[in-house]
Amino acid sequence: MIKPGIKSGSNRSDPNRVLRLMPLAVGGLGGTLLFINRLLTPELTNSQSRSDALGVIISAVLILAGLLWQRVQPRAPDSVELVGEEVFDLSADLPDALRLELAWASHSLLTNTVTRSIVVWYGGRTILRRGIMGVRSQVQPGAILNRVVETEKPTYLVALKLYPGRLEFDYLPENTQGVICQPLGQEGAIVLGANAPRSYTHQDEAWIAAIAQKLTATLENHCSKTG
Repeated sequence: MIKPGIKSGSNRSDPNRVLRLMPLAVGGLGGTLLFINRLLTPELTNSQSRSDALGVIISAVLILAGLLWQRVQPRAPDSVELVGEEVFDLSADLPDALRLELAWASHSLLTNTVTRSIVVWYGGRTILRRGIMGVRSQVQPGAILNRVVETEKPTYLVALKLYPGRLEFDYLPENTQGVICQPLGQEGAIVLGANAPRSYTHQDEAWIAAIAQKLTATLENHCSKTG
């Protein structure tokens, strides 16, 4: 069992923290030194006044740049260690080609996005579970998943704990931070869980949609042959 916990160390979650603080530190230090120099100067000359004015402007620009960096490049959200067990469960009754594609797709999502848990629900049953999983092994579709399948539109729950409907995702780790439900046509969906809130980027969402589109075509082709 993996113990829950927040990764410590702000540098780990924000590797650019020191760089973003440098303009604030340099600007503040420069302004302080100029003020001390002005106090200790017995007689102020015109050239020194001009130099002090220029120094104050430079210090102010550095402080302003530092404040803007704090807003433009916010600190990344803290991630957690998901509570659950490592699982790779793939339905044995699927053809080898489909099993291979499901394995490839899930591996790609786990290694190229922030995804830590993947469930593929299709045709009324769970055909793939991979990553860190919760207690339940089968998907019982709730309002959110049903709406995704019916509308064929993805849903991104950026901070799962804020949504009352989070209870339907009991097959994911209990401390899952974010969830994407990506439809697979009108027969199913991929459910992806992340270990940090608001962690999927637009590029991640586009990549997930592309993989889902490919899987949908493969699954529909398989169903048409077996039907």
